[in-house]
Amino acid sequence: MRSAAVNGTKLAYVDEGPREGTPIVFSHSLFFDHSMFDSHRERFVREGFRVIAYDHRNQGGSAPAPRGEVDMDTLTEDAAALIQHLGLGKCHFVGNSMGGFISLRLAARRPDLLLSATALGSSAEQEHKLEEFGSLVDHLTDHGPEQVVDTLMYIMFGDTSLANKPELCARWREFMSRLSPRIGDSAYGVIHRSRIIEELSGCGVRVLAIAGSEDHAYPQPISGEHIAAASGGTHVTVDGAGHSVALEQSDIVAEHLKRLFAETTA
Repeated sequence: MRSAAVNGTKLAYVDEGPREGTPIVFSHSLFFDHSMFDSHRERFVREGFRVIAYDHRNQGGSAPAPRGEVDMDTLTEDAAALIQHLGLGKCHFVGNSMGGFISLRLAARRPDLLLSATALGSSAEQEHKLEEFGSLVDHLTDHGPEQVVDTLMYIMFGDTSLANKPELCARWREFMSRLSPRIGDSAYGVIHRSRIIEELSGCGVRVLAIAGSEDHAYPQPISGEHIAAASGGTHVTVDGAGHSVALEQSDIVAEHLKRLFAETTA
């Protein structure tokens, strides 16, 4: 992986595909890293896109950061700074969950950097399970994720994946179990985000919201209809997918992305 010093931190990222290709930036979920988009990265590189996938500060291979520096606004500034650092011009920005919060904020605040914004399993609203998730964040901060990994898996994956995709789930269960307690700080930043529905009005960037039919964290209409209504964009629901829809139904998601990219002009 490469590393970029931007916005007062160091972000780890991969950058593949032809330099002249239309750029796509993939932004991962809480509890994951850039590799959740490996299949998308490989597919779109083959199709001639320049593909960047990065780790958020305090996660993956990027620099650690304290709780006060992992809020969604700071992470959005990180993403904007990385786009500018790489000289991408306008790009397609695709984020799942936490990455989706960033995608929507970029659409509202930095439309000059985007061709389109996609939010998968995400929300434009304040946290609707603040009390429930707050106690989980406290446990993560004090003890790490190992004792609550079953809860994390239920939040992050749908019933179909949990029952029928053992290899996928086993890989990420192990990954989550090994996260350090500092992941609690990143989780705190996620659940204490502000709503941006009003900011999205008239954003001028094409927005696509992709919801999983089995999302235990942000079901429809939160992860689809509400985002589309706020932004003037569109939404789709993917069957057999939970919160990590980009992973759980990657081929279907890729087809929706291909359609969006083909219909979006600079």
